Amino acid sequence: MSSPVLTAVAWPYANGPRHIGHVSGIGVPSDVFSRYQRMVGNRVLMVSGSDEHGTPILVQAEKEGLTPQQTVDKYHRVIAEDLRGLGVTYDLYTRTTTGNHADVVQQIFLALHRNGYIVPRTTTGAISPSTGRTLPDRYVEGTCPICGYPQARGDQCDNCGNQLDAAELINPRSRINGEVPAFVETEHLFLDLPAFTEALGKWLSTKTGWRPNVLNFTRNLVDDMRPRPITRDLDWGVKIPLDGWRDQPLKKFYVWFDAVIGYFSASVEWARRTGDADAWKAWWNDPDAEHVYFMGKDNITFHAQIWPALLLGHNGQGDHGGEPGPYGVLDLPTEIASSEFLTMSGSKFSTSRGTVIYLGDVLRDFGPDSLRYFISAAGPETQDVDFTWDEFVRRVNFELANEWGNLVNRSISMAHKNNGAIPAPTRPAAADAELLALSKAAFDTVGAHLRRSRFRAGISEAMRVVSAANRYLSEQEPWKLKDDPDRRDAVLHTALQVVQDANTLLTPFLPHSAQKVHEALGGTGVWAAQPELLDVPDLDIPGRINPILTGDYTREQARWQSVPIEVGRPLAKPTPIFTKLDPELGENGPEWAPILK
Repeated sequence: MSSPVLTAVAWPYANGPRHIGHVSGIGVPSDVFSRYQRMVGNRVLMVSGSDEHGTPILVQAEKEGLTPQQTVDKYHRVIAEDLRGLGVTYDLYTRTTTGNHADVVQQIFLALHRNGYIVPRTTTGAISPSTGRTLPDRYVEGTCPICGYPQARGDQCDNCGNQLDAAELINPRSRINGEVPAFVETEHLFLDLPAFTEALGKWLSTKTGWRPNVLNFTRNLVDDMRPRPITRDLDWGVKIPLDGWRDQPLKKFYVWFDAVIGYFSASVEWARRTGDADAWKAWWNDPDAEHVYFMGKDNITFHAQIWPALLLGHNGQGDHGGEPGPYGVLDLPTEIASSEFLTMSGSKFSTSRGTVIYLGDVLRDFGPDSLRYFISAAGPETQDVDFTWDEFVRRVNFELANEWGNLVNRSISMAHKNNGAIPAPTRPAAADAELLALSKAAFDTVGAHLRRSRFRAGISEAMRVVSAANRYLSEQEPWKLKDDPDRRDAVLHTALQVVQDANTLLTPFLPHSAQKVHEALGGTGVWAAQPELLDVPDLDIPGRINPILTGDYTREQARWQSVPIEVGRPLAKPTPIFTKLDPELGENGPEWAPILK
């Protein structure tokens, strides 16, 4: 029986194109996971969208002379087009400026408020002296008063993990323009995080199988929890549905508050677009549903602490109880699949410093599967990884082209030349059975890794089958068996069976080339479905058109199993699946790339 699986993918800011560091932590891992889950027959709901509120949008709009809405309209489409090109199979990739999202955020907030988990406080807020605009805590940087880390943010220190207040920083400065912020008193609404100490601690204590980087970070989360502000003085964001607040034009929900609720609001929007407005309940009201969240390590706090607290508060399950909100008892995360950083020259990707490789450029010049392979095989799954063009070229040329591409090409070429079709295994031998057993066993091994979001281990095991098949062909030498056609056919049949098996194993990682291999083996129809970018009317805002990513993945043909290859299926002369990259690219990359030192 199929199980409901929610793949919840972190929401990228719509203040510019995304770079390969972003998709190394969210886009590729989440899609590999989702494609695998669909292949084994589970009911997957994969949701995300563009995060379109907050100061980053206002800053970018001002730079470009656009309104905030024009800015997010521009970059939401760019991001969605790039994610489509990468082949990320969202059931819905939406945005936070929809009417649906605003309504769901307000309903979650009202449930938290009714249950007593929202408290008003007068606090000190950072203001930009030059613009008079509020500076969110994340846009104030300084020295941590606890550990002395010089680049702590105003909401937390990434070095020691402690929650901070911007006014506590030593030598605070604006990350936007470097000026020293002014601090003024203002009233805001806070999430009463201490009221979840027991409930969160109990929940976190059950998560013993999480990735080490997540577990290590979350262990101290409940030791020093403070009320956290959920509103900000901004003119761009979701309105606060409370008397005394709703009519204040500069009081909006803090972007982090509305963004994490997006996982649920996107599920609701997806259901409404299917024509069954309650369809989301199969994933959110079922305790047996699996919820896996994908993000970079800088977002662990929001997914392992704050979002679970919001869900517990809505459910009436915080330390002082309450009643379930309008959506019933919502499920908490099952797994936090957080990745480390993909870096350049030891530093995080930075658009402002010019150390950035945009996703769209890589897709244009190298195609999606080369990048998907690199991220899966060498990405920052459990530790920071420094990107180099030399390693990228080496992986593409020696692993994708030489190992996998060569196996596909020579196996099909020999069968086409000698038989014109897939031959029968007329004289099998022990070596054939040994390779076939290895290939079939890999489905359990690779599948076990993918269920736990261990993608590097999974693709390594799949490529082990590819290497074994190449050794098999080199040892059996079917090109020398002209005088023994029965044995030659058995060898080629075995090789083609393993090519088909390996293609299935690699489909979650390399869906675009998997489709080509399927067709090269004489297959027809869709093997690995791809997402579509559609312009659709907003469900609640008349006249608003929203680009969304979606797709019909129920028609995907690939299944996670070894299927006997069809004897007699005609084979055409194959063309190379992967093109080798110029080795000179390994030094500095293409002309448009920043030089890595």
